[in-house]
Amino acid sequence: MRWIRHLCDFSSAKRHFPPATLDAIQHAIAASEHRHRGEIVFAVEGSLPLAEAFGRQSARDRAHEVFARLRVWNTERNTGVLVYVLLAEHAIEIVADRGVAAKVAEDEWRGVCALMQARFAQGDYKGGAIAGVEAITAILVRHFPADGTPNRDELPDRPVVL
Repeated sequence: MRWIRHLCDFSSAKRHFPPATLDAIQHAIAASEHRHRGEIVFAVEGSLPLAEAFGRQSARDRAHEVFARLRVWNTERNTGVLVYVLLAEHAIEIVADRGVAAKVAEDEWRGVCALMQARFAQGDYKGGAIAGVEAITAILVRHFPADGTPNRDELPDRPVVL
């Protein structure tokens, strides 16, 4: 039955994350990255490709795959953070590069995911995404605050719709 959800949800990313919502998320990420030394990437996918859905790929495994594909691991300070949303499974995963993972407990990321999930469940995808970016910002500011030197924008701020 899992594959049916993925087959039927292929256009939900564009429906729940229209251009105006993507713009708002992009602006939130850009503003965030002025406050810390991290890089945030937001990726949303309506459904898995059917081969992966049939193959039992988990949302977490897919998030790791997207983390690698979008090169979130390839930042100078190893401070990339991926927010991955898989709408067909109502899943939100956060994958952090090793520099961040060494300082931030998984429980903190689960809290961010729960915050976003609650807003998404109410149909507030824009508000949920921005609340998630703000929560991640607070974590990154605590561990990787801006130090007054220019923070080169290494990864695109525009959310990726897969």
